[in-house]
Amino acid sequence: MPIDRSRFLWWKRGYVVWALVHPLGLKQELWGIMARTLDVAGEALCCAAATRLAGATQVLADRAGLSDRCGLVVAGLETIAASLEGQELDKGALGAAFSANWNLGAAYPAELAGRAFFTAWTRVVFVAIGLALPSQQQIAAGQGLDCALEAAAAWPSDAHVDSSVRLVDFELACRQKAEDELRKGGPPALRTLTQMQFEQYGRAAELLVG
Repeated sequence: MPIDRSRFLWWKRGYVVWALVHPLGLKQELWGIMARTLDVAGEALCCAAATRLAGATQVLADRAGLSDRCGLVVAGLETIAASLEGQELDKGALGAAFSANWNLGAAYPAELAGRAFFTAWTRVVFVAIGLALPSQQQIAAGQGLDCALEAAAAWPSDAHVDSSVRLVDFELACRQKAEDELRKGGPPALRTLTQMQFEQYGRAAELLVG
């Protein structure tokens, strides 16, 4: 269908006039668009961080007898990721994840290796769930990403994942790749990458557990 250039030019001139007459309105509109974009990106990256670390926590939870609760948390993270791709957010699954995550770190036996990692992961989850709730405006994605680094830094041994010896170095690389994938391919591409990183974290935990 051919474009009616006269109508396009009329709209363009009208928008420019509006912008000149209402510069504050234009700034506010653009700022609102940018803020919403950053919010969605932050939510996606935080959910991805919680999910990839869950590859390790699921292994640790199985050893600690917490696999059922951990499974509910992971299901909640999956519904957040799906909602970022346009699907409806499953509030029931999200509520179950929140309940299962509550005091989950405290339930991890102190005598088992990986407790600091596991506990820090639950804080990443808390932020990821909070970001999915419109009322939780005081929560910032950076808080969750910082907790993910804290968790990786607390790993009790060398991990030897990918090209990284320390798990915290691997997490930093994961974060960079996640940002790149989200920018290039959006949430679907990020989700594919996250699944691969989830499996890498799982292998690191299996080496720890033995």
